[in-house]
Amino acid sequence: MIEVDTTGFTGLKVISPKIYKDPRGYFFESYNQETFNKKEIMQNFVQDNQSFSQKNTLRGLHFQTGNHAQCKLIRVLDGAILDVVVDLRKDEPTFTKHYAIKLTSDNYKQLLVPKGFAHGFLVLSDTALISYKCDSYYAPTHEVGLHFSDPDLQIDWGIPQENAILSEKDKKNLSLKEILNNESYISHRS
Repeated sequence: MIEVDTTGFTGLKVISPKIYKDPRGYFFESYNQETFNKKEIMQNFVQDNQSFSQKNTLRGLHFQTGNHAQCKLIRVLDGAILDVVVDLRKDEPTFTKHYAIKLTSDNYKQLLVPKGFAHGFLVLSDTALISYKCDSYYAPTHEVGLHFSDPDLQIDWGIPQENAILSEKDKKNLSLKEILNNESYISHRS
């Protein structure tokens, strides 16, 4: 059993599983394709990824282009993150807008991110273990990065920009203007 909440962005959903707790601990189904299909979530996930990061690590904002675009189902196994997505679907009213949510191992929430979004997260706890499913395989030649601190995005990450721990690759991510000037980076309805 799951509860699905909408976000104001087409296809972007917050999923809360039913948690069964007793004196021993808890149990829940983190993913059940039949249950998701009943809620009209029809992705066929083909790859699971896991990352471990320390506090203030900021990963993203990443996306893949064209036929390699990915839908992701993100959850936190241990710790807490601020999960942020930016809508790069030109035909949507939320085009270039962002959505942020705190995902933790204590709130059990998952974020379903449709194709056409850039995705990133900031680690809020001392460390965080994140797991996410993808409906398309990783294709490094189709990966693009959107810079987390682009002023046109107006994302409040909750920490000073200089405190963010970034990979060398993410330090070189593109601005929103650079992304918008390349049609192959923008998602269109088929």
